Amino acid sequence: MLRALAVDDEKPALEELLHLLRSDARVRSAEGATDATEALRRIGRALDAGPDGEDAIDVVFLDIHMAGLTGLDIARLLAGFARPPLIVFVTAHEGFAVQAFDLKAVDYVLKPVRKERLAEAVRRVSDLTGPADHRPGAAGATPEQIPVELGGVTRFVPIDDIAYVEAQGDYARLHTSEGSHLVRIPLSTLEERWTARGFVRIHRSHLVALGRIDELRLDAGATTVRVGSAELAVSRRHARQLRDLLMRHVRG
Repeated sequence: MLRALAVDDEKPALEELLHLLRSDARVRSAEGATDATEALRRIGRALDAGPDGEDAIDVVFLDIHMAGLTGLDIARLLAGFARPPLIVFVTAHEGFAVQAFDLKAVDYVLKPVRKERLAEAVRRVSDLTGPADHRPGAAGATPEQIPVELGGVTRFVPIDDIAYVEAQGDYARLHTSEGSHLVRIPLSTLEERWTARGFVRIHRSHLVALGRIDELRLDAGATTVRVGSAELAVSRRHARQLRDLLMRHVRG
């Protein structure tokens, strides 16, 4: 069961959030803090206690706009610790989802908070908590995610679910086995962030997960790859590098 800390400088919003958390059977305890100083003091005790200590916190539900330090500031501070609590942002503002993604937030819940939406965030957190070797900070523990907008709701899609990315102006379309999602992030930015995760640029319009390539085809001087049911062109400038990377991937 989860031990939660909710942080919001608006007391009515904090009380409503705490009520919803405490009514969820997966939440063992939920404490509140009305400013960053109080929150950091409480989180400090939790970090000193360790994940199994009496004062431990599994997840922090953070408002973004607060007096003094913002929720993003708190999340950046926590990112410097080896095993910080998980972060869920709870905010009235849609425009910070990309920063939340960079800070490895588990979820991004928009106000006014609906009981069903918060329950989904609690489920995501519950799925990621457990023994120490499965907590954030442990190698390979938490899959990195990217926020996408679906019908006015921000969801987080695991990067490992993405097969390839297609450039669409200043946007990028993420293709998974279940469908596609449009995000306002340039393809070049995703290439820079995801190269270490096995994504490779094959064309000015496409970034592909190396492990998702099913077939490489050479036909009359043209190179293409098959990724699931999609056939994608490989530009000449990227063809040689792609072949080399695929050979290393197969040998590996």
